[in-house]
Amino acid sequence: METVKLYYENAFLREFDGVVVDCRPQGKKWLVQLDRTAFYPEGGGQPCDFGTLGEAKVRDVQEKDGVIVHTCDKALPVGEAVHGEIDWQRRFDHMQQHSGEHIVSGMLCSTYHCDNTGFHMGAESVIIDYNADIPWEGVLEIERKANAYIWENRPFEVLWPRAEELKTLPYRSKKELTGAVRITVFPGADMCACCGTHVAHSGQVGLVKFIGWQKFRDGVRLELLCGERALHYLSLNWEQNRTIGQTLSVKPEKTFEAVERLLGEVQSLKARCAAMEVEAFSRLAEENRDKGDVVLVQPEMEADAVRRLCDAVKDTCGGRCAVFAGQSGSYKYAVIHAGQDISDLIKRMNAALHGRGGGRDGFAQGSVSCTQEELLDFWA
Repeated sequence: METVKLYYENAFLREFDGVVVDCRPQGKKWLVQLDRTAFYPEGGGQPCDFGTLGEAKVRDVQEKDGVIVHTCDKALPVGEAVHGEIDWQRRFDHMQQHSGEHIVSGMLCSTYHCDNTGFHMGAESVIIDYNADIPWEGVLEIERKANAYIWENRPFEVLWPRAEELKTLPYRSKKELTGAVRITVFPGADMCACCGTHVAHSGQVGLVKFIGWQKFRDGVRLELLCGERALHYLSLNWEQNRTIGQTLSVKPEKTFEAVERLLGEVQSLKARCAAMEVEAFSRLAEENRDKGDVVLVQPEMEADAVRRLCDAVKDTCGGRCAVFAGQSGSYKYAVIHAGQDISDLIKRMNAALHGRGGGRDGFAQGSVSCTQEELLDFWA
């Protein structure tokens, strides 16, 4: 017996009563079938509903051959009536995401004469694939048109056309469909074969916001937020931008200019520091000229700088150069002895000083975890 799908009769139905017609164990869970249900099963790119059946929690809902099975954490008596409650926040979020996706996909496919080739509604965002090279500027223009459509609060419609009627409808679909086909319509925006749940009027979507674009196969992959997800995203970004503005002492609309100016100053400082670093390395190289094997302990610096200092000193010292940069307990190192095999030395040092790293051809680089006294004792 097929399950009566109450979510098609009223997508806004939050509570209902049904009769348990079957209940089977599956490991520590129970598979429950009702004579009717408002729980939407996973399908069409839309996740299933969660909620409760009596005192049992519903954690998955699937459909096969018209029969809907609820995965519950408790058994329910066959033949008895049970009260069901939908996790409405989750359901309405899915309705907003799915309806918003229909509106933008209808507009994009119509404008760029393409197909929606993939749709996934995740917990964070909606991912949609299109088989056309849609530019980001074009995506933003569709976003503007879609929001204008949403705010017009257009009614949502559902059609169950006969086979002959179906042939005449300009609906979106990736494949030939047979049997009873559910056509969902946002008049003036989209007509699509779809089994999901949707809002009653476009205004209930709230707003749509694209947050991602990338090349994908022969088209593009877009990332979309609708409704409360979009509002949360924009609110978070506004708050972050406001905080950045306060930190930089500029108005929120001026943060980009301020950051650009700050980056310019940082690049200038980096160039000055690099020049000073070259001068300091040259001086150390001269101070250690012809001293043979040299061990230098320096303040904290980047690993690349440690290597460059070691390289400069080895050219003048006439022996092996070992440079350690950091503070007691943690040092980056570089060791160079041109033309010599230092692999055994580095293995012994790493073992003694709790180090990691290595190299070849007379060069090694890594880090050690030891005190300065332990470091100098090893190289004494």
